[in-house]
Amino acid sequence: MLHDLGSAAVAVLTIFSSWSEAAPTSSIRMVKKASSFDYNTEKVQGVNLGGWLLLEPWITPSMFEGNAAVDEYTLTEILGGSAQSTMQDHWDSWITEADFGEIASAGLNHVRIPIGYWSVVPIDGEPFVQGAYKKLGEALDWATGAGLNVMIDLHGAPQSQNGFDNSGKKGSVGWTQGDTVTHTLRVLKKIRDDYASHPAVASIQLLNEPMGPQLDMNVVRQFYMDGWSDIQDSGANVIFHDAFQDLESWNSWGGGMTNLVLDTHHYEVFDLNQLRMSPSEHISSACAYGGRMASSNKATISGEWCGALTDCAKWLNGKDTGARYDGTFDNGQGTQYIGSCDRKTTGTVGGLTAEEKENIGRYIEAQLDAYESAQGWIWWTWKTEGAPEWDMRALMAAGVFPQPLNSRKYPNQCG
Repeated sequence: MLHDLGSAAVAVLTIFSSWSEAAPTSSIRMVKKASSFDYNTEKVQGVNLGGWLLLEPWITPSMFEGNAAVDEYTLTEILGGSAQSTMQDHWDSWITEADFGEIASAGLNHVRIPIGYWSVVPIDGEPFVQGAYKKLGEALDWATGAGLNVMIDLHGAPQSQNGFDNSGKKGSVGWTQGDTVTHTLRVLKKIRDDYASHPAVASIQLLNEPMGPQLDMNVVRQFYMDGWSDIQDSGANVIFHDAFQDLESWNSWGGGMTNLVLDTHHYEVFDLNQLRMSPSEHISSACAYGGRMASSNKATISGEWCGALTDCAKWLNGKDTGARYDGTFDNGQGTQYIGSCDRKTTGTVGGLTAEEKENIGRYIEAQLDAYESAQGWIWWTWKTEGAPEWDMRALMAAGVFPQPLNSRKYPNQCG
């Protein structure tokens, strides 16, 4: 059921309904607006729209079946002349205006929308196709109509900032080499000029998950400072990821930088030690992490998290790779069999056992409480083709994810 719009919201929607009809242009700087969301005083309760404007094989494996593609780069390269229509069909169907209505009706106040650099300022010679950036403009109008705040998330940078398929190109970490940082800043400026003043835009994330341990952190911090400088006077808040550094390490950085929000992603399925933990240990770990977030001297959110207790979801670790949980994937830690991935590779929430639903539900509720002790959370992700521990829409429908958001089957798990 679509979100019930008040007359004021309808008026705003009417005013901005033509926002995305014209092709965006970075030659005009939008008028500064007051921020639509105060990240210092309000709690973020949101969801990511993963696998939509930037593909991830594990979210929509059907698009990667029967071909050798491992990411959006290789998929568009392999599809060639049919790439444009294939991608456009996906953009038009995976997330629609009705999804924004459902998200708002569920009580959420944010959507985080990942997009790649190539959709904003393409690089000559790359196989990516265009159209996602225009769809982003449509999504902002949908968000206005639904009363939702949007965090525009630059999820992929040239030559990959982390080597993951979710950066658009799986493989080596080549970002910061050549003019890649300059190009990334150019992308952020265009997003600022085209969309920062849209009434739905509360924030812009400078870059998703730069792989700090493989990068020069001096370069990363300078990039963050330059990006903040370019965006901070637009009215949009500036979000920066912890770059896989200790949360506490950022307390001494960013002094005097207003409208700055720290984003940390908390998963407990990509490390063998965490995968060995019992459900109660997962809960204790999440509660403790929320305490660390709350002790930060910056507004801090968990911009990605989920209910998963294993890494068994099909292709979660990359196309045609296995899982740490059953010992079929090694990312440098070695392998160890912890448990079976039978029934866990693909499936539905309805296919989970009662015990699995309870464990996932307890873990979800603990994380909600933990992250709201800081400035809140944005779940990953709204929907999947067959990864139930990650699928907010399906978990809500099954009563595993709380509705309303403040209801608790398992109260006071974090004390």
